Amino acid sequence: MNKLMFTISATAVSSLLAVGSASADFTGMQFENVENNLAGLTTVRVYAGVSVGGEVDAVYGDGTNALTISSNSGFYQNQFGGYGTPSAALFGFFPSLEFDSFVTIGLLNDSGDAMLDIGIDWAGFNAGGDISTSNGTWFATPSDAQVMEVGGRVLIGQFTVNDGDSVFGSVNLQGKNADLSNWNADGVAFDSAPIPAPGAIALLGLAGVAARRRRK
Repeated sequence: MNKLMFTISATAVSSLLAVGSASADFTGMQFENVENNLAGLTTVRVYAGVSVGGEVDAVYGDGTNALTISSNSGFYQNQFGGYGTPSAALFGFFPSLEFDSFVTIGLLNDSGDAMLDIGIDWAGFNAGGDISTSNGTWFATPSDAQVMEVGGRVLIGQFTVNDGDSVFGSVNLQGKNADLSNWNADGVAFDSAPIPAPGAIALLGLAGVAARRRRK
């Protein structure tokens, strides 16, 4: 379901996000593929990993590190959804809505969702395209329970893509540690495509050598 979108000056966005201090308790991006029963489509959930008792309050882009989230050939967008969490009340009528592409802080549906956003034009994403901003954010306040880690991670988006595609880009993150100190992780690049094991990389190299020899 769409969330209220605001416009705000660059100064105000910078002020909102300028309280972070370090990234020591951000532990990296995590990905989970979930079964969606949609032919030809894969659903990828993207998480920010944090230490026990930590939280993720905001995902953002600024003039130094722009936010971009893309896939190889676009995102699936359900006609009953939007850029924010989908309406759980509609899942029984439209089961595919549960696997819509959306951004979030911590939640998979709109039940209790207090997420807000500032300065992001969602038109392209709602049409199946990329998310990008150099002056915008989606966020929830530290008093909202959804910001807290569950199992050492906080969900920041669900994206349904064509089979074989990945979700990739770069984000900035802001949160708090268990002791309530602030942290920032800037310019975090990610790609949900699996990294080949060292043995597989070696085999690929040998295959390349063999192919070159055959062409000679």
